[in-house]
Amino acid sequence: MPVVVVTDSSASLVPEVVEEQAIQVVPLHVLSGDEDFREGIDVIPEDLAGVTTAGASPGELSEAYAAAWEASEGAGVVAVHISRQLSGTWEAGRQAAQEFDGRVRIVDSQSAGMGLGYPVLEAARLAKSGADLETVYRRAVDVAGRSRCLIVVDRLDQLRRGGRIGAAAALLGTALAMKPVLHLVDGRLVLKEKTRTSTKAMAKMIDSAVELAGVDRTSVAVHHMHAPDRAESVAQRLKERIPQVSDLVVTDFSSVIGVHVGAGAIGVVLCPEPAEGYADADSSTTSS
Repeated sequence: MPVVVVTDSSASLVPEVVEEQAIQVVPLHVLSGDEDFREGIDVIPEDLAGVTTAGASPGELSEAYAAAWEASEGAGVVAVHISRQLSGTWEAGRQAAQEFDGRVRIVDSQSAGMGLGYPVLEAARLAKSGADLETVYRRAVDVAGRSRCLIVVDRLDQLRRGGRIGAAAALLGTALAMKPVLHLVDGRLVLKEKTRTSTKAMAKMIDSAVELAGVDRTSVAVHHMHAPDRAESVAQRLKERIPQVSDLVVTDFSSVIGVHVGAGAIGVVLCPEPAEGYADADSSTTSS
């Protein structure tokens, strides 16, 4: 049997792809009062005001890794998770993996959404082709190191409350009525540019995405939170300006991510393909 790939629900992968690629997905949690909703399993309320989130626990991940190990029939498990700077899930996975004596390899994607989804999909594709544990692991690390993520939110309040962005940046955006363009740097969400309006913020994000795409073939994902029309518009503009797009998808943010970015948020994830083959794992991407 091939290596089995495990991820978490923040990857925003559609169920059909998960099933086709035999990916195992561990749910993250949306907490509302005394209720605990497991993303991808339970029906989560559309109104996310006042709710919080929680990562997967070591126990949940240990159980998932054990099932994946059994399914692999000894080939091994590669688990790719949301950035450790955004969730405790990676650390919980690291703890759980210690039970398996190297048979479970953990990758910090340093991202979320399709920034996590792209390395998961590539790892699953390679595993399906019969690659061994080390090869699948190194490919996941490589793809994670090449992915880039940009995001525009209507308000920074929710990101600040959840600790996903510094208080100083949040205060700047709120006090000066700025519409910031954010990006992920080493897995942490930070301010990239300040603009005065949502229109300018979208334009800046698109310009930055075009620049990041460069001249290589690039996979592009546009995420949104209750803003499908805006997301489609951004996707069309990216398609026009990045002719080397190899694949383009428009998809919702996961509910866990949506709690923090808020309604109206738009994210762009780019994953350039390497010019020649696949390099060894990028040493800047955290893994264990």
